[in-house]
Amino acid sequence: MKAFADLYAALDETNKTSEKVAALVRYFAAADPADAAWAVYFLTGRKPKQVVPSRRMREWAVEAAGVPQWLFEESYHAVGDIAETIALLLPDAGQSTDRPLYEWVEQRLLPLRKADEAAQRAALLAAWAELDARQRFVWNKLITGEFRVGVSQLLVTRALAEVTKADQPAVAHRLMGDWQPTPEFFRRLVGQEAADADASRPYPFFLATPIDPATGPAALGDVADWFAEWKWDGIRSQLIKRAGSVYLWSRGEELIADRFPEITDAGQDLPDGTVIDGEVLPWGPAGVRPFADLQKRITRKTLTKKILADIPAALLAYDLLEWEGRDVRGEPMTWRRGKLEEVLSVKAVSLASGGREPPGPDTGGFTPPARLLVSPLVVASTWEEMTALRAEARGRNVEGFMLKRKASPYRVGRVRGDWWKWKIDPYSVDAVLIYAQRGSGKRASLYSDYTFGVWDGDRLVPFAKAYSGLTDAELREVDAFIRRNTTEAFGPVRTVKPELVFEVGFEGIQRSTRHKSGVAVRFPRILRRRPDKFPAEADTLDVVRRLLPPG
Repeated sequence: MKAFADLYAALDETNKTSEKVAALVRYFAAADPADAAWAVYFLTGRKPKQVVPSRRMREWAVEAAGVPQWLFEESYHAVGDIAETIALLLPDAGQSTDRPLYEWVEQRLLPLRKADEAAQRAALLAAWAELDARQRFVWNKLITGEFRVGVSQLLVTRALAEVTKADQPAVAHRLMGDWQPTPEFFRRLVGQEAADADASRPYPFFLATPIDPATGPAALGDVADWFAEWKWDGIRSQLIKRAGSVYLWSRGEELIADRFPEITDAGQDLPDGTVIDGEVLPWGPAGVRPFADLQKRITRKTLTKKILADIPAALLAYDLLEWEGRDVRGEPMTWRRGKLEEVLSVKAVSLASGGREPPGPDTGGFTPPARLLVSPLVVASTWEEMTALRAEARGRNVEGFMLKRKASPYRVGRVRGDWWKWKIDPYSVDAVLIYAQRGSGKRASLYSDYTFGVWDGDRLVPFAKAYSGLTDAELREVDAFIRRNTTEAFGPVRTVKPELVFEVGFEGIQRSTRHKSGVAVRFPRILRRRPDKFPAEADTLDVVRRLLPPG
């Protein structure tokens, strides 16, 4: 546990990639496989669900620290993290434990889930008495199910490959899918064998890099060297047919086959040893539908025949990763694209010559709406023509373009140079800051989480919450304003004098009966402050409603 807590601290205290990798290498070079397996599990974003309710942890921490409840709550609001608050308030244990990580997890943490309240209390008080502050913090994070640290799965993979001399792409592939953190798994993870037995395992996803909106794609060279596709607004997924079974994985490494049975049923017709990368979309006879339709479906616990009929889904495929059981990610994009079209028996559709029909490839013999389709290519002879077509994206329910170098292999993670996403400009609204509360983690001492309102007659109605987009200097400036201009407090939330105007951007908008404004926005963020505008000049709810799609 001590070594893992030290690793957490080393990763948390630096922003330099080289230093993070060096810390990981040092840890894995010394760790026992049983500890290393759990470390990989936590560092790659996996975590057990919360095993002890936060309310109980607060009560027992107040008792152990000998502080009044109000002081704990004030400390929590200042720190912004319950795990760290408890670690800081508890008295110094005067010792640190050498008990290995796997014992803490398997013998002390996981049994808490089935323990009664008295046993949980005794176990936590005993653990806190054995651990120093750094170890307590990590232990508390694991218990609350909120363990996270600034390291990507790609960096973990890189460090493992470096310290064990394993093949990095093989390690990345073995980390995908469902696995258990055992010593045997760790040995297989860094082993030299060429094949793996898990037929369901997806490949690591290749992620695109955003194009600078100020420069556009002109710096990419000749447009003829690139494939262009619409950037679909759905669930990035891999469809796998191996050993007679079909699996559908989301990019978040969740098996979602049960949510989209029509896609997995269609996948049964694929040849064995096929893996396709694509996007799950709400798709009807007229083509792609808004993402909001898909949300209605994925939030349902039970998929009724009516839901399946009302909101049909399809996989729009854009890459082939495995063919006849062979990993083909190293083949050029041109080859993979051609084979994909052959596999799905679908002709690619070009939207050249200013074609204006809704994006929907030839169904190639499927009964519409088809469930497995090839993502259509968008063809233009110049970047200027591509720019003109991009202006139509929102009307087609897509987010812009994906640009893929024709000669590129399918890489792992976000590697610059071969895949780019050229998104349309976000919606934007000028809105007034009306509520604020403190952030969490490193922003716990600042009011950095904001609620913005727009005018509905003579009153401001909240329509979006956002916490990203400001520089550190701007955050401090706004924080100072909030502290000087708070008019009411409701727990952690502060009502603020409506004087600051911001331009708030968002990717999508839909009607909502759960919000006072009657609308809900997707991915809101602060684009900039508007010191040039008075609050009365902010936008109205009518302006926001005009952004809603028809229907």
